[in-house]
Amino acid sequence: MSASAPLAVASRIAALTAAAYTIPTDAPEADGTLSWNATTLVVAQAFCGNVIGTGWTYGSPACAAVVNGLLADEVIGRSALDVAAASDAMIKALRNLGRQGVGGQALLAVDVALWDLKARLLQVPLHRLIGAVRDEVAVYGSGGFTCYDEHQLREQLAMWTEVLGVTAIKIKIGESWGTRPDRDLARMRQAREAIGDGVELYVDANGAYGAKQAVRVMADAADLDVRWFEEPVSSNDLDGLRAVRDAVAPDVAAGEYGYDLYYFRRMCQARAVDCLQADVSRCGGITEWLRVAAVAAAHGLDISAHCAPHLHAHVGAATPNLRHLEWFHDHTRIELMAFDGTAPPQGGVLCIDPDAPGHGLSLRAVDIEKYRAD
Repeated sequence: MSASAPLAVASRIAALTAAAYTIPTDAPEADGTLSWNATTLVVAQAFCGNVIGTGWTYGSPACAAVVNGLLADEVIGRSALDVAAASDAMIKALRNLGRQGVGGQALLAVDVALWDLKARLLQVPLHRLIGAVRDEVAVYGSGGFTCYDEHQLREQLAMWTEVLGVTAIKIKIGESWGTRPDRDLARMRQAREAIGDGVELYVDANGAYGAKQAVRVMADAADLDVRWFEEPVSSNDLDGLRAVRDAVAPDVAAGEYGYDLYYFRRMCQARAVDCLQADVSRCGGITEWLRVAAVAAAHGLDISAHCAPHLHAHVGAATPNLRHLEWFHDHTRIELMAFDGTAPPQGGVLCIDPDAPGHGLSLRAVDIEKYRAD
């Protein structure tokens, strides 16, 4: 018997559980197409002896029921070292429920929990288990909600640039489904004035514009040196994305709503983006993220991590073609509240703890129990 065989035999997954927590925002939040006043965190935990692996997503409380039922049946009893096998089994089990939406988000929370569990069993940081490229990842500040007044916007931008040291910030535009372009432009000008010339300005329309309208908005903002134009049109409109990409100076980015590899392949093949986005909390977890990053690389593209920065930190550090992580106000506030081991970026980068096994985070279940939603 090999030296690793006893660990493989002993490391069977004994339990898998999930819980949901609906946490109010610190102020109303809105983008071009949606508004909200609370966000639901769904946490999955896989148990092997006294070792716990933790993963999470942002979605419906219904995700927890999928984990506790359908996915637990597929995962419990498997070797904790065989994450790929568990991921494949979960994908197959979701056939009738659906890979997208609730089913896909439940899947990824478990996938991340299993990667974390494996790394903790092997006593290595997660990015080194995957294959580290770097020990820190660049972040950009993200928020700038359309419902913010000028004071709120400037206060948030100052926090990112002066305290966290980020060199790029992103605000939401496309207000009210693109019907208020004058206010969009005014807010872009406010942001540029607040950050000065030394910080890159990004904007995100959340698919609110039509293609020609998106081009006109960027033409009107030509003097603001916008570097990143996220979802100028619906991410499902690949022809529209390509048309905008061909017509504007900023890099066009999209992909946050992808749940499987084929979605990202189609986007890359259509030459619809300059930088591909993917979200571990939607795309199938770490297992699928690595494949998506490879597809992007095969098309000569960088990949950028959408939201949930602590969820992406380790896999981002193991991705050669990573551009940056999104330090999204809503999710960072929740992650700093809900998990021990989190830390804000310093000098515009998020540093990986070189000694902590797994992703280094542990749930503060007692602290967030009052938000329990499932």
